[in-house]
Amino acid sequence: MSTFDRARCSADAHPLALDAAIAAGVLVCMVAGSLVVPHGAHGVRWGIRTPDPLSLVLMTLAAAALVLRRYAPKSVLAFTGAASVVECVTGDPRAPVAMAAVVALFTVAASTDRRTTLRAGLLTMIVLTTAAMAAGPLPWYAQENLAIFAWTGIGATAGDAVRSRRAVVQAIRERAERAERTREEEARRRVAEERLRIARDLHDVVAHHIALVNVQAGVAAHVMDKRPDQAKEALAHVREASRSALNELRATVGLLRQSGDPEAPTEPAPGLHVLEELADTFRNAGLRVEVARADQGTTLPAAVDLAAYRIVQEALTNVQKHAGPEARAEVSVVRVGPEIEVTVLDNGSGEKAAAEAGGGHGLLGMRERVAAVGGTLTTGPRYGGGFRVHAILPVKADTHDRANRRTGALGDSV
Repeated sequence: MSTFDRARCSADAHPLALDAAIAAGVLVCMVAGSLVVPHGAHGVRWGIRTPDPLSLVLMTLAAAALVLRRYAPKSVLAFTGAASVVECVTGDPRAPVAMAAVVALFTVAASTDRRTTLRAGLLTMIVLTTAAMAAGPLPWYAQENLAIFAWTGIGATAGDAVRSRRAVVQAIRERAERAERTREEEARRRVAEERLRIARDLHDVVAHHIALVNVQAGVAAHVMDKRPDQAKEALAHVREASRSALNELRATVGLLRQSGDPEAPTEPAPGLHVLEELADTFRNAGLRVEVARADQGTTLPAAVDLAAYRIVQEALTNVQKHAGPEARAEVSVVRVGPEIEVTVLDNGSGEKAAAEAGGGHGLLGMRERVAAVGGTLTTGPRYGGGFRVHAILPVKADTHDRANRRTGALGDSV
């Protein structure tokens, strides 16, 4: 950090001490100016004079007022201006008390807007110059009177220039901060897009290997009795394809994981086999839940089972949050041919849940889960009050066809 920067930081940290030092410097300049007077009939010569006691008092009071210029700039300007007017009228010889008013006017211009600066500057110039010309001991055209007009104008202009520069620097700093935030948001967006692309590539690769495993396993089962050597070779291909799929999965998931991510769970994924336990958790929270099942003996694929569980969980969560304190929920799971139907009904008002259906993340997540396993989802208010969530899921997920389509798309892209 440079010496100028250190001095600026120190000034910002101790503004009152800086103002006191400025006030002392202004007092020294005013006293020095009151001791020296130009005179002489044949040119300018400098001599020593003794200032009037009232002038010394006015200079001291005006300089002391400058200590508070940051906290009450307009009041300090009014006080120093009044002291300058008194000095202009009574001082003989005159002392430069107007110097304090110029510093106060500079502070007003630097800390307020341009319109306030214009009004304060014109008022100060007119009052001080008029008092000096009309009531002072010197002729109205004296150089000292014109100097008051000039210095007050310079003080107002300099203060306005400082204020404008501060505004420009602040605007530049804000633009830089906005640009930095924009860069960070863009970086996060690109990272999210790259993670999504990696996840899609992972899905394509794993689907390809799983499709090969499925085909080779079918071949092995077909020729196991008649041609055991060929079955053994097919099983070797199954082992190699599964190993490759696991390696791809491990590498990509390791890339997607971040340092603060939790460890992967070791317990099995939840499903409809723990539906009663899920209902009990909501009953313990005060929600009346009734469960009816007609899917005995149905074994669901892991993805379908997890999707059904999550749909019931999210639907009951919405009931608890939006249906009101007297709400009651009914959950039914029914096997209908090659599909299983999951329905969650409640008797709430349905207004808040309907509003979430238009843009909420919960129902959107349900739709994505159902679509991922090839099912359909319908949601909406019930006739007579309440809300209905109805999902139709395939009992046997058609993963083979989807894997083949994904593998074909991957081959076409290559």
